Amino acid sequence: MNGSVLIGRVVGVPLRMHWSVPVLVVLFAYGLGRQTLPVWTPGRSNAVYTLASAVGALLLIGSLLLHETAHAATARRKKISVEDVTLWALGGMTRMGRPQTAAAAFAVAVSGPLTSLVIGGAALGAGLGLHALLGWAVPAAVLVWLGWTNLFLAVFNLLPAAPLDGGRVLQALLWWRTGDRERAERAASRSGQVMGVLLMAAGWISFLRGSSGGLWLVMIGLFIAFVAGAERQQAVLRAALHGVRVADAMSSPVATGADWLSVRRFIDEVAVRSRHSALPLLDFEGRPSGVVHVRGLAPIPEARREELRVRDVATPLERCAVAAPDDLLGEALEGLRPGTGLPVLVLDAGLLVGIVTAKDITRLMQRRALGGGREPG
Repeated sequence: MNGSVLIGRVVGVPLRMHWSVPVLVVLFAYGLGRQTLPVWTPGRSNAVYTLASAVGALLLIGSLLLHETAHAATARRKKISVEDVTLWALGGMTRMGRPQTAAAAFAVAVSGPLTSLVIGGAALGAGLGLHALLGWAVPAAVLVWLGWTNLFLAVFNLLPAAPLDGGRVLQALLWWRTGDRERAERAASRSGQVMGVLLMAAGWISFLRGSSGGLWLVMIGLFIAFVAGAERQQAVLRAALHGVRVADAMSSPVATGADWLSVRRFIDEVAVRSRHSALPLLDFEGRPSGVVHVRGLAPIPEARREELRVRDVATPLERCAVAAPDDLLGEALEGLRPGTGLPVLVLDAGLLVGIVTAKDITRLMQRRALGGGREPG
């Protein structure tokens, strides 16, 4: 996610934090210290409320991390690749590959809310016990607030709407019931779009009635509707590409450039003469060595363009998406890692025979919509 920084690792995968997390901590701490604690435990000093609210907000962020860690750990146990875990203003996000079975998808989806339920119950019980046994009102209030917040988040996350965990659970159940993964994905994403619109409407009505929290609900609804819409488009695309080979979509022949050229020569001799925004590079033996994105050449200072080789500013082959001509296009696109993306280099016996770009896929979809076959090569 843009705007996030790497802060460590959790269950063996990178842990990132978005810039919005400190803002979230401040908002939670403000609400707890200025509103909740003074009502629940009146008569304390501002210093006590400030310290207690800061601890409570940090504990909540920690519980959100445990929620996402449960997703990541379960995915790894089910042999699903996990790219990273990111904390941000709306909670967290675990980027991972697609589960291969409905059972695995269900286990991954339900693990987060179950973790939040356990944390919520434990915090609530600890808070009530602490108050009853020791009379520590402020720490007990913080734990009770943490417990109820986690319980609310768990229940909210179980709403049957993608991309919420409940939407993933719904998708897994429909997949198991019908055996049709794409149909289940479309149904879950459609549910997410409807839920997003309902949340936005409810938030807007709440705001008009004087509740500033309604704007937060509008933002959450907008996020759910947007992501659900994108997921529905992906599900439709995967269904449309069922059985299509990479060779059916690739462009060939491919405009390429020598990787030993200076950036200046590459711009003058290759980039300005090509209509493509991403150009594969070939080494001395004629084998692909990477891809250079033309837009990435513009920021290079003029003084350095003569001394830099174009391969020094290109994406190396090991970080590029590659496929064979007979591979299924849908599987090749599913294998795209975050940060890699298109184009897909099509290799046959180590030699570049084609390339698949976003325009190639759009053109293929248009041909299939018209009932046409593959264009001559």
